[in-house]
Amino acid sequence: MKPAQHYLARQPITDDRQQLVGYELLFRNSQDSLHNALGGTLEADTALLTNLLGSVQQTSGLLEDKLVYLNIGEAMLMSEMVELLPANRVRLELSARLAPTRELLGRMHALRQLGYTFSLDHFELSPAIEPFLDQVSAVKLDVQRLAPATLSAAADKLRHYPLLRIAERVEAPSQHRLCLELGLEAFQGYHFARPETLAGQSLPPGLINILRLLSLVRADAPLDDIETVLKTDLPLAVKLLRFVNSAAAGQPVRIQSFSHAVTVLGYRRLYRWLTLLLITSETAARPHSVLLRTATVRARTLENLAHRLGLAQEQRDILFICGLFSLLDTILDVPMQTILQQVALPFEVVATLERRAGRATDLLALVCSLEYADGASATAHLAQLQGLDAQAVNDCQCEAIGWVETLGL
Repeated sequence: MKPAQHYLARQPITDDRQQLVGYELLFRNSQDSLHNALGGTLEADTALLTNLLGSVQQTSGLLEDKLVYLNIGEAMLMSEMVELLPANRVRLELSARLAPTRELLGRMHALRQLGYTFSLDHFELSPAIEPFLDQVSAVKLDVQRLAPATLSAAADKLRHYPLLRIAERVEAPSQHRLCLELGLEAFQGYHFARPETLAGQSLPPGLINILRLLSLVRADAPLDDIETVLKTDLPLAVKLLRFVNSAAAGQPVRIQSFSHAVTVLGYRRLYRWLTLLLITSETAARPHSVLLRTATVRARTLENLAHRLGLAQEQRDILFICGLFSLLDTILDVPMQTILQQVALPFEVVATLERRAGRATDLLALVCSLEYADGASATAHLAQLQGLDAQAVNDCQCEAIGWVETLGL
């Protein structure tokens, strides 16, 4: 089995305040939109695990900082290969469909002595799996598969064990509310990326000047016009000066005015900085920190894919902006159309955010399919593009994840 036949996905796990507490790493083959590719034969799991370890060597960001949940099969669990994974950064996830044999429970106990922890997936109320509950640190409840009454009974049963109860495949705000009412402590899914309604909302006042500057820079406006906006927003001007001083470190440049700062930075780099400032603005409420990471990973992954395709720098910048803006409506609780009316964006960006046909739209759809761990969809989108394969896509995404971790979002 070749690693290039599989896609890597990293799905966030959040707490009840939508703050990031961990990730699950998923592998999907080219035909798979539902099941984890790990958990099969030892040979298959070994190939994928080797690919994972290779990605970790390329970028520590893949397992950076937060606990990573990794699904493994019984064959991998019983082998010595699993001990190559860092115990302090990986939680081993087993299916509750496995039989809790004496050998399996003994191996779990031995690995716990080495510092490994476990989570249990596919949980259902059954006396047969109770021996697992004394060995695991977390249990996942599938809200798409379990009826509300069954979900409630399972949540109540697990309350009596010292473990983390995670609701997985939470895809709608209504499901998130139900799980909160049941007292579940953590959530996996993209409910936070799907607002229920944005009608009638307007842009926060603190973002107006950033958007105004983006419009001016995009229109190649005179320096005087840009300086006028900066003079009316002291906090924004101070941030710009700090950034320019950092960017010009080591150069004998003494900034004499706002227009001088813009000249030193250049319009292209100023535009990139403003878009990052927009997406990470304090006005974009902190409960959306997971979305900030997701949007920025999208942007960097798209930029990396454009580089792999040999596209010009201007096209790379356009794709970066596409990714960064693609979740801005959800982050700001403002309709995308309102945002597009407030800032003069390149035609390609507008077309992509409106999901019109084109290469940029195909690339964005490809990246989104990775987030949703939909291997079949990723393959379909990849077929529309030339010059990329699954391994290249994984490499681009891994580099993006590591780069975003360095930003401290």
